[in-house]
This record gives sequence, C-alpha cells and structure tokens, in this order.
Amino acid sequence: MRRRAFITLLGGAAAWPLAARAQQPTTPVIGFISGRSPDESASAVVAFRQGLAEAGYVEGQNVQIAFRWAEGHYERLPMMAADLARRQVTAILATGGNPPVFAVKAATATIPIVFIIGSDPVEVGFVASVNRPGGNITGVSLFTSLLVAKRLELLRELVPAATIIAFLVNPDNSNARPDTAVMQAAAARLGQKLIVLSARTEQDIDLAFASLGQQQATALVVNTDAFFLTQRNQLASLEARYAIPTIHDLREYTAGGGLMSYGTNLPDAYRQAGIYIGRILKGAKPADLPVVQPTKFDLIINLKTAKTLGLDIPSSILVRADEVIE
Repeated sequence: MRRRAFITLLGGAAAWPLAARAQQPTTPVIGFISGRSPDESASAVVAFRQGLAEAGYVEGQNVQIAFRWAEGHYERLPMMAADLARRQVTAILATGGNPPVFAVKAATATIPIVFIIGSDPVEVGFVASVNRPGGNITGVSLFTSLLVAKRLELLRELVPAATIIAFLVNPDNSNARPDTAVMQAAAARLGQKLIVLSARTEQDIDLAFASLGQQQATALVVNTDAFFLTQRNQLASLEARYAIPTIHDLREYTAGGGLMSYGTNLPDAYRQAGIYIGRILKGAKPADLPVVQPTKFDLIINLKTAKTLGLDIPSSILVRADEVIE
C-alpha cells in the first residue's frame, strides 16, 4: 500500500468516532411551566414522572425536564414561556390553570404542548375539539368548571340554613368570569343568595374572609385556581378562624384541613399528561391525541374539620363520600 493511501485510510478511521458522536440523538428536554409552586406541587411532579416512566422515559437518563414555576404570579408566565420557546425544548407541559397555557400558546405555534386545566378546552379556545384537538396542543381537562354548580348544591345540602353563600374567584384567571356566570345561574335556579369575592394576593384572601361577616355570608365556595391551591394552608386556617363551611375542587385542600372537596383526581391527571408527553417524544402529534377527560369525580369529607366547625355531616352526604378523613 502506498503511503498516501495509508494516510487517507488512517484519517478516515480517526474521523469515525467524531461522526458517530455527531449522529447520536440529543436528549429531549421537556419544558414544565406551572402557575403553582414547587413545594406544594411535589406529589404532582412525582405523578408526572410516573407517567413518563410508563411511556419509557426517566429524567436524568433519557430525558431532561426544565421547570418554570410562577408561584401564583401569573404576570411571570409570558417571560417563562418565551424562555422555553427560545431554548427550543422538545415539548412543553403547561399546568396550574389557564394562564400558563395562554402563555405557551402565545410563545410557540410549533413546539408540542400538553396542558392540564380545569376548564373546557374548546370553550376557552385551546383546541378545535376534544376528539381532534388540531394544531400543536392537547392535554388533560379536569372539567372542574362544569362542577361549579354541583359544589354549590353540595354546600347547600351540608348547610341548608345558609341564607347567603360566597363565591371566591381570582380575577386574574380567565375562568373567573365564566365560572361566576355559571354559579350565579345555579344560585338563581336554587333561590340562593350569592355574593362574589375576588382575591389575587395573600392579603386579598385575608380581606375576603374578613368581609364575610360584614356581608352575612355563612358558607363559601372557592373556585378552581392555581394560586388558591398554593395558598391552601392559608385558606384552611382562615376557614377555621372564621368558622366558615367551605367546599373546594380538589382533594389537596381537604387533606390540608379543608372541610369538603368535589372534583377529579389531580395526581392521575399529571400521570396522564406524562404518558402523553412520552407518546409525543416517540413521534405522536398533539393534533391526533384526544383530550383526556375525567371518568370519575371524588367527594372528600374531612370529619376532623367538621368537628372543629361544630358541623354534623348529614348521612346523605357521608354515604356518597369517596373518602372520609378522620
């Protein structure tokens, strides 16, 4: 073999490792943007990772997760969403209310998005239909907004003597106006007097509870909202201090000292979202993945809180409870 040919072959062999490294697939990165805070979302993140694992992905091995937490400050979300879009993450999970989804939709029309929301995704304009979402977005809807009227009915059954019931909403959440309309219609149908209170900060929540006595409200419905969920300990404390029977949408409130909740299973929603993200990483398109809908709603009662409030839970409610915390 001539010397020039040998050098050529040697040079080609030396280039093989470089070529192989260049062809190795990069580890996908999932953007995780939430209106909630990391501490109180720990169980949700565990459930999301479980879903990813069921789809064949383990954080730190074959996938990375870039977390972005708004901690109830919705004004931070557009910047966070823009940052994930600039990083060109492989897919995005948007959770903790409607605001994170609006933010990521505004930031990208190409990166696949999976949401977890309480609203009807068609009604708020996130998808074209539940079965065929279209575009770059799909996800899990808890349809908690559809249960607003049911929570009012349950609270009236628990506290039939309540002449005035309050409804607490976060005006920064896009669900505030439509859910208020649903609640007002339900109250009118039931002949129930209703007042609407707004809170977007911790201080606002304190002020809202302080005003209950002045407005003679003796029971409360707390609307679905990520900020309220981050403040569930504050809410439980105020509910006890003012002795106000309250119903929420998620078990997390009741487990933290709230009286009653009626809604879907939040950890399972995160697990389902993890499975969907895994399918997208394997090549599925969001437009072809139907929005996951709940098939079961859980009624949770905290008897310890009921005793503190001096309430006797009617047997008609207890027999329907899916879980009783004692």
